[in-house]
Amino acid sequence: MTHPDGAEPFVASPGGRRGERLPVWLLIPAGIAVLLLVLPFVALLVRLNWATVPAAVTSPEALQALGLSLATAAIATVICAVLGIPLAVVIARSPGWLAATLRTLSTLPLVLPPLVGGIALLALLGRNGLLGATLAVAGIQIPFTTAAVVIAQTFVALPFLVIAIEGALRAIGTEHERVAAGLGASRFTVFRRVTLPLAAPGLIAGTVLCFARALGEFGATALFAGNSAGVTRTMPLAIYTAFNGAGVDEDTAIALSLMLILVAIAALVLVRGWRPGAVR
Repeated sequence: MTHPDGAEPFVASPGGRRGERLPVWLLIPAGIAVLLLVLPFVALLVRLNWATVPAAVTSPEALQALGLSLATAAIATVICAVLGIPLAVVIARSPGWLAATLRTLSTLPLVLPPLVGGIALLALLGRNGLLGATLAVAGIQIPFTTAAVVIAQTFVALPFLVIAIEGALRAIGTEHERVAAGLGASRFTVFRRVTLPLAAPGLIAGTVLCFARALGEFGATALFAGNSAGVTRTMPLAIYTAFNGAGVDEDTAIALSLMLILVAIAALVLVRGWRPGAVR
């Protein structure tokens, strides 16, 4: 379709609305971007030896890594919910300067390299760390344990939950909360009966993304928790170990990679399904 003044053609949206028409030239970089995102996964599927997938994903090493990943990610997600929901409410209902400060601090793990997060956790909880030295005196050691895996996963996954819930809370505003308070409801009742139900789509989306991120955590876990089979070797670490010539073989590593991809796709589908106005 050509613009009346002779300018470059436009591509109309499927709905035919003029406000959604796009210049044709945008299709070129958009197509390259799609290829950049999709081709690596296509190559992974081509590389995968499908005949060995059942044996690979049911090997003792793979099941051990999968079980550890699911258990630690689930625990980390619960911790993120317990800590992240109150934090998101505080950010959403705080004055501008305080909300901006808390939002910056809570999203910092998103922009930091995961390895930096691992070093920071060691600096805090390591044997000679800020709190680790005191814990060591009490006979408590956290680094290179399963608890360290959970802490690392919580550290990197918490921002996903906080951001999703805060966005949902800001979208619903405070009008319903003020009405409920005006009718005599206590603050806790308003939070439980009004705020949380209205923010449910963001809460569910954030929880799913949080779990998926915890399940795929690698960098901070590798530095802070190590790579001990049955103790700290999660699925990402099992994949890394395989491609470094130890532990499970390469077919298992690729099969585990496929499993993580499927989990990520399922998470995105669930998130989209809970978005208001999502296409079903």
